[in-house]
Amino acid sequence: MIPPIASRFVAGTSASGALDHVSDCNRDGMGGILNLLGEHYHEPEPAAEDADEYCHLASQLAERDLNGTISVKPSQIGIDVGPDAFTANFERIVEAAAAEDVFVWCDMEDHTTTDTTLDAVESAARDHPDGVGVAIQANLTRTRDDLERLADVPAAVRMVKGAYDEPSSVALDSKAAVDEAYEDHLEFLFREFDHGVAVGSHDTKMLKTAVDLHKEYGTPFEIQMLMGVREDAQRELAEKGYEVNQYVPYGDKWMQYFYRRVRERKENALFALRAVVGV
Repeated sequence: MIPPIASRFVAGTSASGALDHVSDCNRDGMGGILNLLGEHYHEPEPAAEDADEYCHLASQLAERDLNGTISVKPSQIGIDVGPDAFTANFERIVEAAAAEDVFVWCDMEDHTTTDTTLDAVESAARDHPDGVGVAIQANLTRTRDDLERLADVPAAVRMVKGAYDEPSSVALDSKAAVDEAYEDHLEFLFREFDHGVAVGSHDTKMLKTAVDLHKEYGTPFEIQMLMGVREDAQRELAEKGYEVNQYVPYGDKWMQYFYRRVRERKENALFALRAVVGV
């Protein structure tokens, strides 16, 4: 069982609990992005099993008529086994989701996986236009080239700052530089993209930049935030008419994810501490 302090960030251990959470998000005017927790599988069997779960998850979203998508991690569905295993599992998930009219996001992991991930997403997008999207990280120095490549691909882009500790040879080395790059990349997306822009950020400055760019270019966009982080702000944005989608992780591999969330933000750590001491 997930303790109460972790359940703020993780929607239970089962798909049914996660789907119930997406239903709650829908009632608050938001969509849900379901992610089964798990990563860095080095054997094909667990990667295939999680791919099976995502295929079933797509049918469950459709069966319950929920406003939800799914988001997968490359290392969860085989990229550490090999590019072919990852691509085959990703294509299988996209095929199953497309049959149910469910959108598939592909998360992005460390820089060594970027090319293989983009190759798989581009191939899937050519087969299923406007059915897939990919996360792109502003902290990598290669990102503008990647965005230019994706501009002609019928795939959505989720712009994030990047959470991986990358070497300075491939990544920007200061928060200010990453913030500047993020805003520059958003401007490029709003100016050049026709297949979906997602602003994956809790930073109010970045959200304001997105709103201003939407007013300038008219490009539709959505806001994506994590379950358990600034949820009041998520609901407020939805009430104002913005498209908001909450990233909803679930599964029995919750402990690593929970502690990562607690370490990320002072507010999250304080919440956990108050829960432990009963304040």
